[in-house]
Amino acid sequence: MPVNTTHSSLSITPFGAGDLIDRAVRFYRNNFWTFVWIAAPPILVGTLISIGWTMLGREFLGISAKPKGDEAFFAVLFTGFGNLVIWFWESVAVLIIMGGASRNFVRHILFAEKISFKETYANARSRFFGLLFASILIVFILGLIGFFIIYFGLILVVLLIMLIVAAFSFSPLVATIISVIFGVAGAFGVGWVFFLIASRFAYVPQIMLVEGQGIGSAMGRSMNLASGNVKRIYALFGFTILATYSALLLFYVPLGWYAYLNGIEIFRFDADALPAWYMIARQVISQASLILMMPIWMIGLCLLYVDERVRHEGYDIELMAARNLGEIPAVPRQYSNPLQPALANQSFVNPPNNNQSSSNSSITTLGLNG
Repeated sequence: MPVNTTHSSLSITPFGAGDLIDRAVRFYRNNFWTFVWIAAPPILVGTLISIGWTMLGREFLGISAKPKGDEAFFAVLFTGFGNLVIWFWESVAVLIIMGGASRNFVRHILFAEKISFKETYANARSRFFGLLFASILIVFILGLIGFFIIYFGLILVVLLIMLIVAAFSFSPLVATIISVIFGVAGAFGVGWVFFLIASRFAYVPQIMLVEGQGIGSAMGRSMNLASGNVKRIYALFGFTILATYSALLLFYVPLGWYAYLNGIEIFRFDADALPAWYMIARQVISQASLILMMPIWMIGLCLLYVDERVRHEGYDIELMAARNLGEIPAVPRQYSNPLQPALANQSFVNPPNNNQSSSNSSITTLGLNG
């Protein structure tokens, strides 16, 4: 039986939060333009819809440049609802694409197959309706849970700060320092609680595409596989947010300076009183930053999925066994197979040669060996 000699010495070393971010950035840097093109379509569509929604509110529905009274309330409601809907569907689209990218990612590890726009979207299209339903369910559940956790968590943090201020009223400086410390710790704790729940759904798209499972079984398996993984997902989210806002500042500062020179009060609370061109420019910048930073999140979760299978299931050994001995034999449906396929419905013995690199192992490319 032929063996893939290029990857016959496959070894994947489990890594921590710092290693995860480092390797995600390295992998992104090596495939920068490919990932930009992969992330661009849903976000560009969302940008166009967002701009159209803004113009609809200002031009066709008669919302003036400086709304007052009931008109101001309607303007805020209209804008907020539109942003919420756009955010919801953008998140769904990102999860769908993440599923397609994960299968391409695992094939890159196995066979040094190039990460490509075509392959990613072809994988997503092959399970589109399943990914769509699963993504809608995940975004809705996490959005609802996140709302309640953040809402009640921030209320508790504010009450705690008020108690601290009252207890140390004799020293405003001490009260301020302690309030800041507890405020930051409280906000961090609220985020930790949210990601304690959100991390359980982190691998659903990957499991559906890589292992070929249905929605229900993928969710159950993701919950088992992601146990104890809050720290790394939280760190990945924090890094992505920090990088996104850093990118935003590079564009927002010149835009804000230009707006200020033209007499626009950019720090006004009534955003609908700002000129349409400024609002549109700000939306374009924010969406462009998402295109640049979203691949980090997708790559990180794919890396985590592979790493979790290495930690819990000896995935690296399974890949080598599948490559040398063939696929795991199927069992009757009435039985539960404790082993999950390394890559569902795929031959590990004779991988395609058109995208395979004969000179460099994909593990070296990814830096998974450290």
